[in-house]
Amino acid sequence: MESEEMEKLRKIQAGDVRTASRLIRNLEDGLPEAKTEIRRIFPHTGRAHVIGITGPPGAGKSTLVDALIASFRKQGKTVGVLAVDPTSPFTGGAILGDRIRMQRHAEDPGVFIRSLATRGALGGLSRAVGDAVHILDVMGKEIIMVETVGTGQQEVEIINHSHTVIVVVVPGRGDEIQAIKAGIMEIADIFVINKADRDGATQLSSELTAMLNMVAEFPGGWCPRIIRIGNVFDPGPFGESLEELVSAIGDHHRRLMETELLGDRMRRKTMVEIHEALRDAILEPILKDLMKSGEMEDIAGRLLRKESDPYTLAEEVARRYLK
Repeated sequence: MESEEMEKLRKIQAGDVRTASRLIRNLEDGLPEAKTEIRRIFPHTGRAHVIGITGPPGAGKSTLVDALIASFRKQGKTVGVLAVDPTSPFTGGAILGDRIRMQRHAEDPGVFIRSLATRGALGGLSRAVGDAVHILDVMGKEIIMVETVGTGQQEVEIINHSHTVIVVVVPGRGDEIQAIKAGIMEIADIFVINKADRDGATQLSSELTAMLNMVAEFPGGWCPRIIRIGNVFDPGPFGESLEELVSAIGDHHRRLMETELLGDRMRRKTMVEIHEALRDAILEPILKDLMKSGEMEDIAGRLLRKESDPYTLAEEVARRYLK
Protein backbone atom coordinates (compact mmCIF):
# COMPACT_ATOMS: atom_id res chain seq x y z
CA MET A 1 0.00 0.00 0.00
CA GLU A 2 2.84 2.36 0.89
CA SER A 3 4.55 1.84 -2.46
CA GLU A 4 1.22 2.22 -4.31
CA GLU A 5 0.59 5.61 -2.68
CA MET A 6 4.15 6.72 -3.44
CA GLU A 7 3.62 5.69 -7.05
CA LYS A 8 0.46 7.84 -7.22
CA LEU A 9 2.41 10.79 -5.79
CA ARG A 10 5.13 10.32 -8.41
CA LYS A 11 2.52 10.16 -11.18
CA ILE A 12 0.86 13.37 -10.01
CA GLN A 13 4.25 15.10 -9.72
CA ALA A 14 4.91 13.99 -13.29
CA GLY A 15 1.66 15.65 -14.36
CA ASP A 16 -0.36 12.47 -14.96
CA VAL A 17 -3.84 13.74 -15.78
CA ARG A 18 -5.67 10.48 -15.17
CA THR A 19 -4.24 9.97 -11.66
CA ALA A 20 -4.93 13.61 -10.69
CA SER A 21 -8.49 13.50 -12.07
CA ARG A 22 -9.26 10.27 -10.22
CA LEU A 23 -8.00 11.72 -6.94
CA ILE A 24 -10.12 14.87 -7.38
CA ARG A 25 -13.18 12.72 -8.11
CA ASN A 26 -12.50 10.62 -5.00
CA LEU A 27 -12.30 13.84 -2.96
CA GLU A 28 -15.64 15.02 -4.33
CA ASP A 29 -17.14 11.64 -3.45
CA GLY A 30 -15.69 11.83 0.07
CA LEU A 31 -13.78 8.55 -0.18
CA PRO A 32 -11.51 7.98 2.88
CA GLU A 33 -8.53 6.88 0.77
CA ALA A 34 -8.51 10.31 -0.92
CA LYS A 35 -7.63 11.97 2.39
CA THR A 36 -4.76 9.52 2.84
CA GLU A 37 -3.39 10.54 -0.56
CA ILE A 38 -3.78 14.26 0.26
CA ARG A 39 -1.73 13.69 3.42
CA ARG A 40 0.99 12.28 1.18
CA ILE A 41 1.06 15.18 -1.28
CA PHE A 42 0.57 18.06 1.20
CA PRO A 43 4.29 18.55 2.05
CA HIS A 44 4.97 19.15 -1.66
CA THR A 45 2.50 22.05 -2.03
CA GLY A 46 2.91 25.83 -1.86
CA ARG A 47 4.60 26.73 -5.14
CA ALA A 48 1.73 27.87 -7.36
CA HIS A 49 0.20 31.33 -7.74
CA VAL A 50 -3.52 30.81 -7.09
CA ILE A 51 -5.87 33.28 -8.78
CA GLY A 52 -9.53 33.41 -7.79
CA ILE A 53 -11.96 34.74 -10.39
CA THR A 54 -15.46 35.60 -9.28
CA GLY A 55 -18.41 37.75 -10.28
CA PRO A 56 -22.08 37.43 -11.22
CA PRO A 57 -23.36 34.80 -13.66
CA GLY A 58 -23.10 36.01 -17.24
CA ALA A 59 -20.19 38.36 -16.55
CA GLY A 60 -17.99 36.47 -18.99
CA LYS A 61 -15.68 34.84 -16.45
CA SER A 62 -15.14 31.67 -18.48
CA THR A 63 -14.29 33.61 -21.65
CA LEU A 64 -11.82 35.66 -19.62
CA VAL A 65 -10.25 32.54 -18.09
CA ASP A 66 -9.96 31.00 -21.55
CA ALA A 67 -8.06 34.08 -22.78
CA LEU A 68 -5.86 34.18 -19.67
CA ILE A 69 -4.86 30.55 -20.22
CA ALA A 70 -3.58 31.49 -23.69
CA SER A 71 -1.66 34.52 -22.30
CA PHE A 72 0.03 32.55 -19.52
CA ARG A 73 0.94 29.76 -21.95
CA LYS A 74 2.59 32.32 -24.23
CA GLN A 75 4.76 33.21 -21.22
CA GLY A 76 5.70 29.55 -20.95
CA LYS A 77 3.81 29.03 -17.68
CA THR A 78 1.86 25.87 -16.94
CA VAL A 79 -1.78 26.43 -16.00
CA GLY A 80 -4.43 24.62 -13.97
CA VAL A 81 -8.09 25.66 -13.91
CA LEU A 82 -10.78 24.64 -11.45
CA ALA A 83 -14.21 25.69 -12.72
CA VAL A 84 -16.60 25.46 -9.78
CA ASP A 85 -20.01 24.73 -11.32
CA PRO A 86 -23.53 24.46 -9.95
CA THR A 87 -24.40 20.84 -9.29
CA SER A 88 -26.46 19.33 -12.07
CA PRO A 89 -29.95 18.54 -10.69
CA PHE A 90 -30.03 15.43 -12.87
CA THR A 91 -26.66 13.75 -12.37
CA GLY A 92 -25.22 15.31 -9.21
CA GLY A 93 -22.08 16.12 -11.20
CA ALA A 94 -20.75 19.42 -12.46
CA ILE A 95 -22.31 21.14 -15.46
CA LEU A 96 -19.40 21.14 -17.88
CA GLY A 97 -20.08 24.33 -19.82
CA ASP A 98 -16.80 25.86 -18.69
CA ARG A 99 -14.79 22.93 -19.96
CA ILE A 100 -16.59 23.07 -23.32
CA ARG A 101 -15.72 26.76 -23.71
CA MET A 102 -12.07 26.03 -22.90
CA GLN A 103 -11.91 23.00 -25.16
CA ARG A 104 -9.24 24.53 -27.42
CA HIS A 105 -6.70 24.00 -24.60
CA ALA A 106 -7.65 20.35 -24.06
CA GLU A 107 -4.76 18.96 -26.10
CA ASP A 108 -2.16 21.17 -24.41
CA PRO A 109 -0.18 19.10 -21.86
CA GLY A 110 0.70 22.33 -20.04
CA VAL A 111 -2.97 22.96 -19.21
CA PHE A 112 -5.24 20.99 -16.85
CA ILE A 113 -8.92 21.97 -16.62
CA ARG A 114 -11.36 20.38 -14.19
CA SER A 115 -14.94 21.20 -13.21
CA LEU A 116 -16.00 20.76 -9.61
CA ALA A 117 -19.61 20.49 -8.48
CA THR A 118 -20.59 22.76 -5.58
CA ARG A 119 -22.99 20.12 -4.22
CA GLY A 120 -24.70 22.70 -2.04
CA ALA A 121 -21.53 24.08 -0.48
CA LEU A 122 -22.01 27.57 0.94
CA GLY A 123 -20.36 30.37 -0.99
CA GLY A 124 -20.56 28.49 -4.25
CA LEU A 125 -17.27 26.74 -3.57
CA SER A 126 -16.87 23.01 -3.52
CA ARG A 127 -15.48 21.53 -0.31
CA ALA A 128 -12.97 19.79 -2.52
CA VAL A 129 -11.56 23.07 -3.91
CA GLY A 130 -8.75 23.49 -1.36
CA ASP A 131 -7.47 19.94 -1.86
CA ALA A 132 -7.92 20.15 -5.65
CA VAL A 133 -5.71 23.27 -5.62
CA HIS A 134 -3.07 21.22 -3.76
CA ILE A 135 -3.24 18.50 -6.42
CA LEU A 136 -2.76 20.98 -9.29
CA ASP A 137 0.09 22.57 -7.33
CA VAL A 138 1.86 19.22 -6.96
CA MET A 139 1.28 18.57 -10.68
CA GLY A 140 3.59 21.53 -11.23
CA LYS A 141 1.01 24.05 -12.44
CA GLU A 142 2.59 27.47 -11.92
CA ILE A 143 -0.71 29.33 -12.30
CA ILE A 144 -3.92 27.90 -10.83
CA MET A 145 -7.17 29.72 -11.60
CA VAL A 146 -10.29 29.01 -9.55
CA GLU A 147 -13.39 30.26 -11.33
CA THR A 148 -16.45 30.35 -9.08
CA VAL A 149 -20.11 30.08 -9.88
CA GLY A 150 -20.89 33.66 -8.81
CA THR A 151 -23.71 33.24 -6.30
CA GLY A 152 -23.63 36.60 -4.52
CA GLN A 153 -22.44 37.74 -1.13
CA GLN A 154 -21.06 34.41 0.08
CA GLU A 155 -18.78 34.40 -2.95
CA VAL A 156 -16.24 36.15 -0.69
CA GLU A 157 -15.18 32.63 0.31
CA ILE A 158 -12.93 32.65 -2.77
CA ILE A 159 -10.32 34.64 -0.81
CA ASN A 160 -9.80 31.62 1.43
CA HIS A 161 -8.30 29.72 -1.51
CA SER A 162 -6.54 32.46 -3.49
CA HIS A 163 -3.49 34.71 -3.48
CA THR A 164 -4.94 37.13 -6.05
CA VAL A 165 -8.69 37.77 -6.37
CA ILE A 166 -10.21 39.13 -9.58
CA VAL A 167 -13.80 40.39 -9.43
CA VAL A 168 -15.46 40.54 -12.84
CA VAL A 169 -18.37 42.96 -13.37
CA VAL A 170 -20.26 44.05 -16.48
CA PRO A 171 -21.96 47.40 -17.20
CA GLY A 172 -25.62 47.88 -17.87
CA ARG A 173 -27.13 45.60 -15.24
CA GLY A 174 -27.93 48.27 -12.68
CA ASP A 175 -27.18 45.96 -9.76
CA GLU A 176 -23.43 45.51 -10.15
CA ILE A 177 -22.38 48.13 -7.58
CA GLN A 178 -24.92 46.82 -5.06
CA ALA A 179 -23.48 43.31 -5.50
CA ILE A 180 -19.97 44.64 -4.94
CA LYS A 181 -21.04 46.56 -1.84
CA ALA A 182 -22.50 43.34 -0.46
CA GLY A 183 -19.01 42.14 0.46
CA ILE A 184 -16.99 41.44 -2.64
CA MET A 185 -15.50 44.95 -2.48
CA GLU A 186 -13.27 43.91 0.41
CA ILE A 187 -11.73 40.91 -1.31
CA ALA A 188 -10.94 42.27 -4.80
CA ASP A 189 -7.30 42.80 -5.74
CA ILE A 190 -8.26 43.57 -9.33
CA PHE A 191 -11.60 44.66 -10.76
CA VAL A 192 -12.28 43.71 -14.37
CA ILE A 193 -15.02 45.60 -16.17
CA ASN A 194 -15.79 43.03 -18.82
CA LYS A 195 -17.64 43.77 -22.06
CA ALA A 196 -16.50 47.37 -21.56
CA ASP A 197 -17.67 48.36 -25.05
CA ARG A 198 -21.20 48.45 -23.63
CA ASP A 199 -22.97 51.60 -22.47
CA GLY A 200 -22.36 52.34 -18.81
CA ALA A 201 -18.76 51.11 -18.65
CA THR A 202 -17.36 54.59 -17.96
CA GLN A 203 -19.94 55.22 -15.24
CA LEU A 204 -19.20 51.84 -13.65
CA SER A 205 -15.47 52.61 -13.68
CA SER A 206 -16.11 56.01 -12.06
CA GLU A 207 -18.28 54.44 -9.35
CA LEU A 208 -15.65 51.81 -8.57
CA THR A 209 -12.95 54.49 -8.42
CA ALA A 210 -15.09 56.57 -6.06
CA MET A 211 -15.61 53.56 -3.79
CA LEU A 212 -11.88 52.82 -3.72
CA ASN A 213 -11.11 56.46 -2.96
CA MET A 214 -13.18 56.16 0.22
CA VAL A 215 -10.76 53.56 1.62
CA ALA A 216 -8.14 55.24 3.82
CA GLU A 217 -5.52 52.51 3.59
CA PHE A 218 -5.14 49.23 1.74
CA PRO A 219 -3.27 46.21 3.17
CA GLY A 220 0.30 46.17 1.89
CA GLY A 221 -0.32 49.43 0.07
CA TRP A 222 -1.99 47.65 -2.87
CA CYS A 223 -4.88 49.71 -4.24
CA PRO A 224 -7.08 47.41 -6.37
CA ARG A 225 -6.65 48.02 -10.08
CA ILE A 226 -9.62 48.64 -12.38
CA ILE A 227 -9.14 47.18 -15.87
CA ARG A 228 -11.59 47.51 -18.73
CA ILE A 229 -11.78 44.62 -21.18
CA GLY A 230 -13.70 45.08 -24.42
CA ASN A 231 -15.38 42.81 -26.92
CA VAL A 232 -13.62 39.46 -27.37
CA PHE A 233 -14.49 39.64 -31.09
CA ASP A 234 -12.47 42.85 -31.46
CA PRO A 235 -9.06 41.16 -31.10
CA GLY A 236 -6.80 44.24 -31.14
CA PRO A 237 -8.22 46.20 -28.17
CA PHE A 238 -9.19 42.94 -26.41
CA GLY A 239 -5.63 41.65 -26.61
CA GLU A 240 -4.17 44.92 -25.32
CA SER A 241 -6.51 45.07 -22.32
CA LEU A 242 -5.89 41.38 -21.60
CA GLU A 243 -2.13 42.01 -21.47
CA GLU A 244 -2.83 44.87 -19.06
CA LEU A 245 -4.71 42.41 -16.84
CA VAL A 246 -1.89 39.83 -17.01
CA SER A 247 0.58 42.58 -16.08
CA ALA A 248 -1.59 43.64 -13.11
CA ILE A 249 -1.76 40.01 -11.92
CA GLY A 250 2.04 39.86 -12.04
CA ASP A 251 2.35 43.18 -10.20
CA HIS A 252 0.04 41.96 -7.44
CA HIS A 253 1.96 38.71 -7.06
CA ARG A 254 5.22 40.64 -6.72
CA ARG A 255 3.61 42.90 -4.09
CA LEU A 256 2.48 39.80 -2.20
CA MET A 257 6.03 38.48 -2.21
CA GLU A 258 7.57 41.81 -1.15
CA THR A 259 5.22 42.49 1.78
CA GLU A 260 3.44 40.60 4.54
CA LEU A 261 0.38 40.16 2.31
CA LEU A 262 1.37 36.68 1.15
CA GLY A 263 1.86 35.52 4.74
CA ASP A 264 -1.55 36.92 5.67
CA ARG A 265 -3.22 35.09 2.78
CA MET A 266 -1.44 31.85 3.61
CA ARG A 267 -2.44 32.08 7.29
CA ARG A 268 -6.06 32.65 6.29
CA LYS A 269 -5.94 29.65 3.96
CA THR A 270 -4.35 27.52 6.69
CA MET A 271 -7.05 28.44 9.21
CA VAL A 272 -9.79 27.54 6.74
CA GLU A 273 -8.13 24.21 5.98
CA ILE A 274 -7.81 23.23 9.63
CA HIS A 275 -11.41 24.29 10.30
CA GLU A 276 -12.61 22.12 7.41
CA ALA A 277 -10.42 19.21 8.52
CA LEU A 278 -11.79 19.44 12.07
CA ARG A 279 -15.32 19.53 10.71
CA ASP A 280 -14.62 16.40 8.67
CA ALA A 281 -12.92 14.61 11.56
CA ILE A 282 -15.42 15.54 14.29
CA LEU A 283 -18.74 16.70 12.88
CA GLU A 284 -19.16 14.44 9.84
CA PRO A 285 -18.89 11.12 11.76
CA ILE A 286 -21.43 12.38 14.31
CA LEU A 287 -23.88 13.45 11.61
CA LYS A 288 -23.50 10.13 9.79
CA ASP A 289 -24.09 8.21 13.01
CA LEU A 290 -27.20 10.26 13.83
CA MET A 291 -28.59 9.71 10.33
CA LYS A 292 -27.82 5.99 10.32
CA SER A 293 -29.41 5.37 13.71
CA GLY A 294 -32.52 7.38 12.84
CA GLU A 295 -31.90 9.77 15.74
CA MET A 296 -31.70 12.75 13.38
CA GLU A 297 -35.36 12.19 12.48
CA ASP A 298 -36.25 12.11 16.19
CA ILE A 299 -34.32 15.35 16.75
CA ALA A 300 -36.12 17.00 13.84
CA GLY A 301 -39.46 15.84 15.24
CA ARG A 302 -38.70 17.33 18.66
CA LEU A 303 -37.85 20.62 17.02
CA LEU A 304 -41.01 20.63 14.90
CA ARG A 305 -43.12 19.96 18.00
CA LYS A 306 -41.22 22.77 19.82
CA GLU A 307 -40.26 20.32 22.56
CA SER A 308 -36.74 21.71 22.48
CA ASP A 309 -34.55 24.15 20.55
CA PRO A 310 -31.55 23.61 18.21
CA TYR A 311 -28.98 24.84 20.73
CA THR A 312 -30.13 22.56 23.55
CA LEU A 313 -30.29 19.55 21.24
CA ALA A 314 -26.85 20.29 19.80
CA GLU A 315 -25.37 20.56 23.30
CA GLU A 316 -26.94 17.21 24.24
CA VAL A 317 -25.38 15.55 21.18
CA ALA A 318 -22.01 17.23 21.81
CA ARG A 319 -21.90 16.11 25.45
CA ARG A 320 -22.69 12.56 24.48
CA TYR A 321 -20.19 12.24 21.61
CA LEU A 322 -17.38 14.48 22.78
CA LYS A 323 -17.55 13.46 26.44
